[in-house]
Amino acid sequence: MNSTSRIWTTTGLISGVSTVLLLCGFLYAVKDIMNPLGAPIFDEQTRQESVLPTPEIESVLDVTAIGDSLAKGTGDDTGNGYARRTVQILKERGDQSKLVNNLGINGLTTAKLIPLLDEKGVQYVLKQSGVILLSIGGNDLFQETEKFQSGGELPTEMELEKSVTEASENFKQIVKKLVDINPDAQLVYVSLYNPFADLEGIKEIGNKAVTHWNSLAMQTMSEYKRTLVVPTYDLFSNNGPLYLSGDHFHPNGEGYQSIAERIVQGLGKSVVE
Repeated sequence: MNSTSRIWTTTGLISGVSTVLLLCGFLYAVKDIMNPLGAPIFDEQTRQESVLPTPEIESVLDVTAIGDSLAKGTGDDTGNGYARRTVQILKERGDQSKLVNNLGINGLTTAKLIPLLDEKGVQYVLKQSGVILLSIGGNDLFQETEKFQSGGELPTEMELEKSVTEASENFKQIVKKLVDINPDAQLVYVSLYNPFADLEGIKEIGNKAVTHWNSLAMQTMSEYKRTLVVPTYDLFSNNGPLYLSGDHFHPNGEGYQSIAERIVQGLGKSVVE
């Protein structure tokens, strides 16, 4: 009887300890979700943000990508996109480099990127980077064109020009914010191409809108030091079927590889200076 009692007592103690451990683990997981590593932490009583440690850049070629689906790498079956491919090429040529983070978001527009740059967690990542790869503007110009593929109407030349004008003002704010966040980083803008250059009714006005956008983006970037604009227009104008993925909008693996090679070519000249 005593033996049985001890068994049940031991079993109860083990069960109790297990419950406590599970509860602690659950609470730790909730805390980790609410305050992930590198994210700003708030004191609920004071509502004041804790001071994050100043991040250090290990290499001037450490990379962070930010922006839309091209920054994310959508369309690349390997999932590497141009960000990870850039790092791979840099390593292959003997440079020290790593991908700090990829902050690309599918469908992101210039207007939606602006407030993201005020988030402390985003700023913390950007401050760890020697190279910031930016892709933005494509959704501002071509969202309506994507709808056409599903039976909608094509945008007019006037509508495209309006999109270019409005988005270019947002782009100025984006570049300024990025430079303010990390003035020592090399800011690289991956300029736009016309993914619908073979689509009747959009080729001519699309090419005109992209050319105008790229020109305005170049002007904005030229106002700051340590900036680089990577051209992609010619890549996809001449090799659309080869470099575009099945959605006829995003690059495929070969397309991203070509963009990454151009990024590295530019960095070879500008980062060292």
